[in-house]
Amino acid sequence: MKIEQIEILIQNLPQAPGIYGRDEFLNSVVLALLIPVGDEYHFVFQKRHNSIRQGGEICFPGGCCDPVIDGSLEQTAIRETTEEMGIPEEKIRIIGRLDTLVMPMRAIVDAFVGVADVPFEAIKPNQKEVESIFATPISFFESHKPEIFEIKTVMQSRFIDEQGREVVLFPAREMNLPEKYHTQWESGRYKVYVYRLPEGILWGLTARIVRDIVNKLTPVH
Repeated sequence: MKIEQIEILIQNLPQAPGIYGRDEFLNSVVLALLIPVGDEYHFVFQKRHNSIRQGGEICFPGGCCDPVIDGSLEQTAIRETTEEMGIPEEKIRIIGRLDTLVMPMRAIVDAFVGVADVPFEAIKPNQKEVESIFATPISFFESHKPEIFEIKTVMQSRFIDEQGREVVLFPAREMNLPEKYHTQWESGRYKVYVYRLPEGILWGLTARIVRDIVNKLTPVH
C-alpha cells in the first residue's frame, strides 16, 4: 500500500462496525411476541407446520429479510409476524431489540421484542406454515430455569462421502499445515438451553431469546 492510499483506507473503514462475513451466513429476523392476558404478559409461540423446514418445532415468528419490500429489519419482523400469525401490522408495537445472535450453524439472527394489541383468541395463524399456537406466561419462565446442555462443534477439512470417496474441502495436509488440521478438529462447545413445556420442548434459539428477555426483567440500578 502506498502512503497516499491510507486516506482511501480510512474512508472505507466502517463507521459502525458490524459482523464480519455476514453475507456468508443465513440472515434471519425473529420477533419475540408478547400479548397481555389478564394482569400479565404472555409469550406467544407457534409450532411450525410439518411440511416446512424445522417442522414441528416451537418458535417465534420470523424469517429472512426481503430487500424488495422490507425497508428495515424491524419491518421484516413485523411482516413475518403478520404473514405467519395473521395479526394486523397496526396491532404490533416493537418495544426494543435484542443483541444479534451468531449461531454455530452459520446463521445470524436479529431479534426484536414486540407487543400485539389483540386477544389470544383473535390470532388466526397461517395454516400452511403454522400447525398451532399457544401462549405461556412470562412468570412461568421466571420461576422455571432452563436446563443447560452442550453440543460439540467440529471443523472438517476433509470427509468421506456416502459413496466412500474422500472429499477434500481444505488441503491442509498438502499445504503442510499442522497435523491437527488434516482431517477434523473440535472448534468448541455451544450451550443449548431447554424448557420443557406441556406443549413440547422449547430449545435452541427460541429458548435462548426467552432466557435473555427474562434476565432483563431485573431493574437496572
